[in-house]
Amino acid sequence: MPRHPDMHRLAAIPQIFAVSACLVTPTALVYAQAANPAAAAKSAPAAIAPTAAPNAQAASPTPAQPGSPTAGRAGGPGGGRGLGPIEPSGPPEGLDLYPEPAAGYNVAREDIPHGQVEIVEYDSKTLGLRRMLRVYTPPGYSTARKYPVLYLHHGLGNTSTEWTQRARAPIIIDNLLAEKKVAPFIIVFPSGNATATPADEKQGDRTQASYGTPYHEDLVKEIIPFVEAKYSVFADREHRAIAGMSMGGGQSLNIGLTNLDKFAWIAAVASAPNTRPPAELVPDPAPVKKLKLLWLSVGNRDPLQRYNRDLHTYLQEKGVAHSWRLDTNGHDTAEMSSSLYHFAQKLFQE
Repeated sequence: MPRHPDMHRLAAIPQIFAVSACLVTPTALVYAQAANPAAAAKSAPAAIAPTAAPNAQAASPTPAQPGSPTAGRAGGPGGGRGLGPIEPSGPPEGLDLYPEPAAGYNVAREDIPHGQVEIVEYDSKTLGLRRMLRVYTPPGYSTARKYPVLYLHHGLGNTSTEWTQRARAPIIIDNLLAEKKVAPFIIVFPSGNATATPADEKQGDRTQASYGTPYHEDLVKEIIPFVEAKYSVFADREHRAIAGMSMGGGQSLNIGLTNLDKFAWIAAVASAPNTRPPAELVPDPAPVKKLKLLWLSVGNRDPLQRYNRDLHTYLQEKGVAHSWRLDTNGHDTAEMSSSLYHFAQKLFQE
Protein backbone atom coordinates (compact mmCIF):
# COMPACT_ATOMS: atom_id res chain seq x y z
CA MET A 1 0.00 0.00 0.00
CA PRO A 2 1.50 3.42 -0.91
CA ARG A 3 2.48 5.73 1.88
CA HIS A 4 0.75 9.01 2.36
CA PRO A 5 3.56 11.56 1.99
CA ASP A 6 1.73 14.29 3.88
CA MET A 7 1.88 12.32 7.14
CA HIS A 8 5.63 12.91 7.08
CA ARG A 9 5.45 16.56 6.07
CA LEU A 10 3.33 17.62 9.03
CA ALA A 11 6.31 18.14 11.32
CA ALA A 12 7.70 20.74 8.96
CA ILE A 13 4.60 22.89 9.08
CA PRO A 14 4.94 25.67 11.67
CA GLN A 15 2.06 25.74 14.12
CA ILE A 16 1.19 29.28 13.15
CA PHE A 17 0.15 27.85 9.78
CA ALA A 18 -1.56 24.80 11.26
CA VAL A 19 -4.86 25.37 9.51
CA SER A 20 -3.14 25.47 6.13
CA ALA A 21 -2.08 21.86 6.69
CA CYS A 22 -5.63 20.91 5.84
CA LEU A 23 -5.33 22.21 2.28
CA VAL A 24 -3.36 19.24 0.99
CA THR A 25 -5.54 17.34 -1.48
CA PRO A 26 -4.04 14.18 -2.93
CA THR A 27 -5.85 12.85 -5.99
CA ALA A 28 -6.16 9.17 -5.15
CA LEU A 29 -5.14 7.28 -2.04
CA VAL A 30 -4.77 9.83 0.74
CA TYR A 31 -3.70 7.66 3.64
CA ALA A 32 -1.80 4.58 4.52
CA GLN A 33 -0.15 3.95 7.86
CA ALA A 34 3.52 4.78 7.85
CA ALA A 35 5.70 1.71 7.58
CA ASN A 36 8.19 3.15 10.06
CA PRO A 37 6.67 3.87 13.51
CA ALA A 38 9.72 5.87 14.57
CA ALA A 39 9.33 8.17 11.61
CA ALA A 40 5.63 8.51 12.30
CA ALA A 41 6.28 9.41 15.92
CA LYS A 42 8.88 11.97 14.85
CA SER A 43 6.42 13.61 12.44
CA ALA A 44 3.53 13.75 14.93
CA PRO A 45 2.27 17.29 15.63
CA ALA A 46 2.72 18.27 19.27
CA ALA A 47 -1.02 18.85 19.63
CA ILE A 48 -1.71 15.17 19.08
CA ALA A 49 0.44 13.87 21.90
CA PRO A 50 -1.49 12.88 25.03
CA THR A 51 0.58 15.38 27.02
CA ALA A 52 0.26 18.18 24.49
CA ALA A 53 0.81 21.67 25.80
CA PRO A 54 -2.40 23.61 26.42
CA ASN A 55 -1.57 26.05 23.62
CA ALA A 56 -1.69 23.29 20.99
CA GLN A 57 -3.00 24.15 17.53
CA ALA A 58 -6.71 24.85 17.28
CA ALA A 59 -9.05 22.59 15.41
CA SER A 60 -11.23 25.28 13.89
CA PRO A 61 -11.85 29.03 14.02
CA THR A 62 -14.85 30.67 15.61
CA PRO A 63 -18.04 29.70 13.73
CA ALA A 64 -20.19 32.30 12.04
CA GLN A 65 -23.50 33.19 13.63
CA PRO A 66 -26.75 33.48 11.67
CA GLY A 67 -26.63 36.67 9.67
CA SER A 68 -22.91 37.11 10.11
CA PRO A 69 -20.98 37.24 6.81
CA THR A 70 -17.78 35.70 8.17
CA ALA A 71 -16.26 34.06 11.20
CA GLY A 72 -12.92 34.60 12.92
CA ARG A 73 -9.96 34.04 10.65
CA ALA A 74 -7.27 31.52 11.41
CA GLY A 75 -3.95 32.71 12.73
CA GLY A 76 -1.61 31.75 15.56
CA PRO A 77 -1.61 28.82 17.96
CA GLY A 78 -5.24 29.45 18.86
CA GLY A 79 -6.25 29.04 15.22
CA GLY A 80 -8.68 31.96 15.30
CA ARG A 81 -9.88 34.89 17.36
CA GLY A 82 -10.42 33.98 20.99
CA LEU A 83 -9.69 30.26 20.55
CA GLY A 84 -6.36 30.13 22.29
CA PRO A 85 -6.31 28.13 25.52
CA ILE A 86 -7.74 29.76 28.64
CA GLU A 87 -7.01 29.11 32.28
CA PRO A 88 -8.65 25.84 33.38
CA SER A 89 -12.31 26.44 34.18
CA GLY A 90 -12.27 23.77 36.86
CA PRO A 91 -11.06 20.25 37.49
CA PRO A 92 -11.44 17.57 34.82
CA GLU A 93 -14.56 15.45 34.87
CA GLY A 94 -15.12 11.90 33.67
CA LEU A 95 -11.45 10.96 33.48
CA ASP A 96 -12.03 8.05 35.83
CA LEU A 97 -14.11 6.47 33.05
CA TYR A 98 -12.18 7.97 30.14
CA PRO A 99 -8.54 8.56 31.15
CA GLU A 100 -5.82 9.96 28.95
CA PRO A 101 -4.97 7.40 26.24
CA ALA A 102 -1.72 5.52 26.64
CA ALA A 103 1.32 6.85 24.82
CA GLY A 104 1.46 5.70 21.21
CA TYR A 105 -2.27 5.37 20.71
CA ASN A 106 -2.04 7.65 17.66
CA VAL A 107 1.29 6.43 16.27
CA ALA A 108 1.35 4.23 13.17
CA ARG A 109 2.51 0.66 13.73
CA GLU A 110 4.18 -1.41 11.03
CA ASP A 111 3.27 -4.80 12.51
CA ILE A 112 -0.54 -4.52 12.24
CA PRO A 113 -3.04 -4.51 9.35
CA HIS A 114 -3.80 -1.08 7.94
CA GLY A 115 -6.96 0.42 6.53
CA GLN A 116 -6.95 3.03 3.81
CA VAL A 117 -8.58 6.32 2.95
CA GLU A 118 -9.63 7.12 -0.57
CA ILE A 119 -11.17 10.17 -2.19
CA VAL A 120 -14.47 9.64 -3.97
CA GLU A 121 -16.71 12.15 -5.71
CA TYR A 122 -20.47 12.38 -6.00
CA ASP A 123 -22.95 14.63 -7.75
CA SER A 124 -25.14 16.49 -5.30
CA LYS A 125 -28.48 17.23 -6.92
CA THR A 126 -29.48 19.05 -3.74
CA LEU A 127 -26.61 21.53 -4.05
CA GLY A 128 -26.08 21.36 -7.81
CA LEU A 129 -22.38 20.63 -7.31
CA ARG A 130 -19.81 17.93 -7.82
CA ARG A 131 -18.61 17.10 -4.32
CA MET A 132 -16.04 14.88 -2.63
CA LEU A 133 -15.67 12.61 0.38
CA ARG A 134 -12.77 10.90 2.08
CA VAL A 135 -13.69 7.38 3.09
CA TYR A 136 -11.79 5.09 5.46
CA THR A 137 -12.26 1.38 4.94
CA PRO A 138 -10.87 -0.91 7.65
CA PRO A 139 -8.19 -3.55 7.06
CA GLY A 140 -9.60 -6.49 5.12
CA TYR A 141 -12.62 -4.55 3.84
CA SER A 142 -14.77 -6.96 1.81
CA THR A 143 -18.07 -6.75 -0.02
CA ALA A 144 -18.84 -10.20 1.39
CA ARG A 145 -19.96 -8.54 4.63
CA LYS A 146 -21.64 -5.31 5.72
CA TYR A 147 -20.17 -2.62 7.94
CA PRO A 148 -21.50 0.13 10.21
CA VAL A 149 -20.72 3.73 9.19
CA LEU A 150 -19.49 6.76 11.11
CA TYR A 151 -19.96 10.18 9.45
CA LEU A 152 -17.18 12.29 10.98
CA HIS A 153 -17.20 16.09 10.54
CA HIS A 154 -14.40 18.65 10.57
CA GLY A 155 -14.28 22.14 12.06
CA LEU A 156 -14.94 25.52 10.50
CA GLY A 157 -12.40 26.73 7.95
CA ASN A 158 -10.83 23.29 7.65
CA THR A 159 -11.27 20.24 5.43
CA SER A 160 -11.66 16.56 6.23
CA THR A 161 -7.86 16.28 6.36
CA GLU A 162 -8.25 17.77 9.83
CA TRP A 163 -9.34 14.28 10.88
CA THR A 164 -7.43 12.10 8.43
CA GLN A 165 -4.06 13.83 8.81
CA ARG A 166 -3.87 16.15 11.81
CA ALA A 167 -5.96 14.16 14.27
CA ARG A 168 -4.79 10.84 12.77
CA ALA A 169 -8.18 9.18 12.90
CA PRO A 170 -7.22 6.30 10.55
CA ILE A 171 -4.17 5.46 12.65
CA ILE A 172 -6.17 5.56 15.89
CA ILE A 173 -8.83 3.23 14.49
CA ASP A 174 -6.25 0.85 12.98
CA ASN A 175 -4.60 0.56 16.38
CA LEU A 176 -7.90 0.02 18.18
CA LEU A 177 -8.83 -2.67 15.67
CA ALA A 178 -5.51 -4.41 16.19
CA GLU A 179 -6.12 -4.35 19.95
CA LYS A 180 -9.65 -5.71 19.39
CA LYS A 181 -11.14 -2.71 21.20
CA VAL A 182 -13.49 -1.92 18.31
CA ALA A 183 -15.19 -3.92 15.57
CA PRO A 184 -14.53 -2.91 11.94
CA PHE A 185 -16.50 0.05 10.63
CA ILE A 186 -16.27 2.54 7.79
CA ILE A 187 -15.66 6.25 8.37
CA VAL A 188 -16.94 8.85 5.94
CA PHE A 189 -15.27 12.26 6.19
CA PRO A 190 -17.57 14.72 4.37
CA SER A 191 -16.91 18.31 3.44
CA GLY A 192 -19.10 20.16 5.92
CA ASN A 193 -19.10 23.31 3.79
CA ALA A 194 -21.94 23.11 1.28
CA THR A 195 -20.05 25.32 -1.18
CA ALA A 196 -16.86 23.23 -1.24
CA THR A 197 -15.93 21.33 -4.40
CA PRO A 198 -13.07 18.97 -5.32
CA ALA A 199 -11.32 21.90 -6.98
CA ASP A 200 -11.75 24.15 -3.95
CA GLU A 201 -12.21 22.15 -0.76
CA LYS A 202 -11.63 25.03 1.60
CA GLN A 203 -14.01 27.73 0.49
CA GLY A 204 -13.71 31.20 1.97
CA ASP A 205 -17.48 31.31 2.44
CA ARG A 206 -18.11 30.84 6.16
CA THR A 207 -21.71 31.94 6.36
CA GLN A 208 -24.43 29.94 8.03
CA ALA A 209 -25.81 29.17 4.57
CA SER A 210 -22.73 27.06 3.89
CA TYR A 211 -22.61 25.11 7.13
CA GLY A 212 -26.29 25.03 8.08
CA THR A 213 -29.38 23.68 6.33
CA PRO A 214 -27.87 23.24 2.83
CA TYR A 215 -25.19 20.92 4.19
CA HIS A 216 -27.69 19.12 6.43
CA GLU A 217 -29.81 18.32 3.36
CA ASP A 218 -26.77 17.26 1.37
CA LEU A 219 -25.78 14.76 4.06
CA VAL A 220 -29.21 13.22 4.43
CA LYS A 221 -30.36 13.32 0.80
CA GLU A 222 -27.10 12.82 -1.09
CA ILE A 223 -24.13 11.61 0.96
CA ILE A 224 -25.79 8.82 2.93
CA PRO A 225 -27.55 7.29 -0.12
CA PHE A 226 -24.33 7.57 -2.15
CA VAL A 227 -22.29 5.79 0.52
CA GLU A 228 -24.89 3.07 0.92
CA ALA A 229 -24.90 2.45 -2.83
CA LYS A 230 -21.12 2.43 -3.24
CA TYR A 231 -19.96 0.60 -0.10
CA SER A 232 -21.01 -2.59 1.60
CA VAL A 233 -22.68 -1.01 4.61
CA PHE A 234 -25.78 -1.45 6.72
CA ALA A 235 -28.56 1.03 5.93
CA ASP A 236 -30.32 1.38 9.27
CA ARG A 237 -30.00 3.75 12.23
CA GLU A 238 -28.54 1.09 14.51
CA HIS A 239 -25.47 0.92 12.28
CA ARG A 240 -25.14 4.63 11.53
CA ALA A 241 -23.28 7.22 13.66
CA ILE A 242 -22.61 10.93 13.31
CA ALA A 243 -19.83 12.85 15.05
CA GLY A 244 -17.65 15.92 14.69
CA MET A 245 -15.36 18.51 16.20
CA SER A 246 -16.09 22.20 16.81
CA MET A 247 -18.33 23.34 13.93
CA GLY A 248 -18.63 19.66 13.03
CA GLY A 249 -19.68 18.88 16.59
CA GLY A 250 -22.47 21.42 16.30
CA GLN A 251 -23.48 20.01 12.93
CA SER A 252 -23.54 16.49 14.38
CA LEU A 253 -25.83 17.54 17.22
CA ASN A 254 -28.04 19.68 14.99
CA ILE A 255 -28.45 16.93 12.41
CA GLY A 256 -28.30 13.87 14.63
CA LEU A 257 -30.79 15.01 17.25
CA THR A 258 -33.31 16.05 14.60
CA ASN A 259 -32.89 12.82 12.62
CA LEU A 260 -33.16 10.19 15.33
CA ASP A 261 -34.69 7.83 12.78
CA LYS A 262 -31.37 7.88 10.93
CA PHE A 263 -28.73 7.92 13.69
CA ALA A 264 -28.51 5.82 16.85
CA TRP A 265 -25.04 7.07 17.81
CA ILE A 266 -24.06 10.75 18.21
CA ALA A 267 -20.74 12.16 19.41
CA ALA A 268 -19.87 15.85 19.68
CA VAL A 269 -16.37 17.09 20.51
CA ALA A 270 -15.79 20.70 21.61
CA SER A 271 -18.96 21.85 19.87
CA ALA A 272 -18.99 25.43 18.61
CA PRO A 273 -21.59 28.25 18.79
CA ASN A 274 -23.40 26.91 15.72
CA THR A 275 -24.87 24.31 18.09
CA ARG A 276 -28.57 24.95 18.60
CA PRO A 277 -29.73 25.80 22.15
CA PRO A 278 -30.32 22.73 24.34
CA ALA A 279 -34.08 23.19 24.59
CA GLU A 280 -34.28 23.39 20.80
CA LEU A 281 -32.06 20.35 20.32
CA VAL A 282 -33.97 18.28 22.86
CA PRO A 283 -37.52 19.64 23.18
CA ASP A 284 -38.74 16.17 24.16
CA PRO A 285 -36.30 13.95 26.08
CA ALA A 286 -38.19 10.72 25.38
CA PRO A 287 -36.97 10.09 21.79
CA VAL A 288 -33.40 11.05 22.70
CA LYS A 289 -33.36 8.42 25.43
CA LYS A 290 -33.56 5.81 22.65
CA LEU A 291 -30.07 6.73 21.43
CA LYS A 292 -27.44 4.06 21.91
CA LEU A 293 -24.79 6.74 22.50
CA LEU A 294 -24.83 10.47 23.10
CA TRP A 295 -21.25 11.58 23.73
CA LEU A 296 -20.09 15.07 24.75
CA SER A 297 -16.46 16.02 25.36
CA VAL A 298 -14.47 19.23 25.63
CA GLY A 299 -11.35 20.56 27.33
CA ASN A 300 -11.38 22.72 30.45
CA ARG A 301 -9.04 25.15 28.63
CA ASP A 302 -11.40 25.54 25.67
CA PRO A 303 -13.01 29.00 25.45
CA LEU A 304 -16.04 27.39 23.74
CA GLN A 305 -16.68 24.86 26.47
CA ARG A 306 -19.87 26.50 27.76
CA TYR A 307 -21.83 25.35 24.69
CA ASN A 308 -20.93 21.81 25.63
CA ARG A 309 -21.51 22.18 29.36
CA ASP A 310 -24.88 23.88 28.82
CA LEU A 311 -26.08 20.84 26.89
CA HIS A 312 -24.56 18.46 29.44
CA THR A 313 -26.37 20.26 32.28
CA TYR A 314 -29.66 20.34 30.37
CA LEU A 315 -29.47 16.62 29.62
CA GLN A 316 -28.78 15.91 33.29
CA GLU A 317 -31.84 17.93 34.28
CA LYS A 318 -33.99 16.05 31.78
CA GLY A 319 -32.70 12.65 32.84
CA VAL A 320 -31.13 11.86 29.47
CA ALA A 321 -28.25 9.41 29.81
CA HIS A 322 -25.08 10.53 28.03
CA SER A 323 -21.30 10.29 28.24
CA TRP A 324 -19.47 13.40 29.46
CA ARG A 325 -15.70 13.97 29.40
CA LEU A 326 -14.06 17.23 30.45
CA ASP A 327 -10.31 16.88 30.04
CA THR A 328 -7.40 19.32 30.21
CA ASN A 329 -7.14 20.21 26.51
CA GLY A 330 -7.90 23.43 24.70
CA HIS A 331 -9.69 23.78 21.37
CA ASP A 332 -7.13 21.61 19.61
CA THR A 333 -6.28 18.38 17.85
CA ALA A 334 -5.35 16.72 21.14
CA GLU A 335 -9.03 17.00 22.05
CA MET A 336 -10.08 15.50 18.72
CA SER A 337 -7.74 12.53 18.93
CA SER A 338 -8.29 11.59 22.56
CA SER A 339 -12.06 11.94 22.23
CA LEU A 340 -12.15 9.76 19.12
CA TYR A 341 -10.06 7.14 20.92
CA HIS A 342 -12.72 6.87 23.62
CA PHE A 343 -16.02 7.30 21.80
CA ALA A 344 -14.97 4.97 18.97
CA GLN A 345 -14.82 2.17 21.53
CA LYS A 346 -18.47 2.76 22.40
CA LEU A 347 -19.78 2.82 18.83
CA PHE A 348 -21.80 -0.05 17.40
CA GLN A 349 -21.69 -2.03 20.64
CA GLU A 350 -24.72 -4.12 21.47
